[in-house]
Parts: sequence; C-alpha cells; structure tokens
Amino acid sequence: MMEFKNTLYEKAEGIATITINRPEALNALNEETIRELLARCEDAEKDETIRVIVITGAGERAFSAGADLRMMKGAGPIKGTELSRAGQQLCNCIEGLGKPVIAAINGYALGGGIELAMACDIRIASENAQIGQPEINVGLIPGWGGTQRLPRCVGKGIAKEMIFTGKRIDAKTAERLGLVNLVVPADQFKAKVKEVATELVGKPPIAIKFCKALINSSIETDAEAGMWQEAEAFGLVASTEDFNEGVAAFLEKRKPQFKGK
Repeated sequence: MMEFKNTLYEKAEGIATITINRPEALNALNEETIRELLARCEDAEKDETIRVIVITGAGERAFSAGADLRMMKGAGPIKGTELSRAGQQLCNCIEGLGKPVIAAINGYALGGGIELAMACDIRIASENAQIGQPEINVGLIPGWGGTQRLPRCVGKGIAKEMIFTGKRIDAKTAERLGLVNLVVPADQFKAKVKEVATELVGKPPIAIKFCKALINSSIETDAEAGMWQEAEAFGLVASTEDFNEGVAAFLEKRKPQFKGK
C-alpha cells in the first residue's frame, strides 16, 4: 500500500481536493510526488461521490515551482526521457479524467507547475501568482507538455516568447492571454475556488464528461468528424435520466437534481 508523504487529500461535498504538500520546496515535484498525484487522481476518478477535482499547493507561496531539479542532476538521455515521460503521464492523466479539474494557482506556477495546471480544465489564480516556463535558464526545455499545451493556450508567438526567454508573467497578464480563467484577490481566493467547484458539482456529470472529451479532442479532429462525434454524444446524453430531470426541472421552474445516470 502506498505511503503518502508529499500530498494531502480531502473529500467533501462532491469535491476532491488534492494538495501538493512540499511547501519547504515550493511544492516542487519529484518522482515520489508524481506517483502520489497519479494515485490521488485515480482514486478521485473512481469515486462516484466525487464530481469535481481541485489541485492546489500547500501554503501561500506556490502552486508548484515545477520539477525538482535535484532529481535531474546528472540525468543522462535515458533517465531524462523517463523523467519527462513520468511528468507527461501525470499531466495526460489529469487532462483525461472524466471529471472537471480546477487548478487553484495560489502562487508560483513555474515549469512543471504551469504544465500541470495547463492539463487542468479551469485555472483560477490568486492575484499574487507568478507563471512561467523558466527551463531555458538552466539549459533545459519544457518536458511535461509545455511545448504542446502552452501554444494551444496562448498561441505560438506568446508561447515562443515565454519559453525562449524564461520570463515570468503575473496573474493579470496570464488572464489577458487566456492562460488562466480568473484572477482573484488573495484573501478571496479559497472562497472563489470553492464557489466555482460547488457550481460544477451541481451540473450533470455525464454531460460534463462528454463535453470534456469532445473539447479535448477538437484540436486534433477535423471539423466534420468532430461534428459527427458531437452528434453521437448528443444522442447518448439525450437518453440519460439526468436529461429527463433537467427538462422536468426547467418546465417545473425548479433546480434540477442530477444523479449522474
């Protein structure tokens, strides 16, 4: 049985909160932490009582400062590739979860930290957040999906500037670029994350799951094939109990109670 040393995990009111708990290292991600995060995500995916997942960092300074460089020291091509693939596996797992995932960016989100956040569906940042891909400054490149997800978020030009220079941007700039959805004052940050997560808990989980899968695949799918996939998913969702409940609630002018069936 896995022993969890570097993450915290809480379930309440349909929300699973996964916290990277290495504040003394600005929540840097080592191999052990990656394995823990994967296990937490897999548990949240299987738990039918969980509708929304929140990923954040312990303390007020950092979401995650990225990959722990100590594990990279002296890495040759084989070890380096393995470490890159481990981080990519985690990010791909998060992106592929059938439930909405919120990145609660409470401070530094650098390198692997912002790569982790970009794999989430919605990014909410504290106003004191600092975001960047600084790998170039130590002679490295992004290795956990940054060269692929960042241009999809902000466009090729901005992505190249951020990756080539390694410069950080503040939360408001990230919001303007579309890299984060929302910036919140530090004293309101946790409450806002809870508010957004709670709103998503009340949505129909089957419909959310299909929407997420369709949106995730839309970049790689040609428009006509994507439309057919959407139509097929539409037909499936239209046969759910949640859809019948949604229509009934609309006609009866009441709040729907979705059960994920």
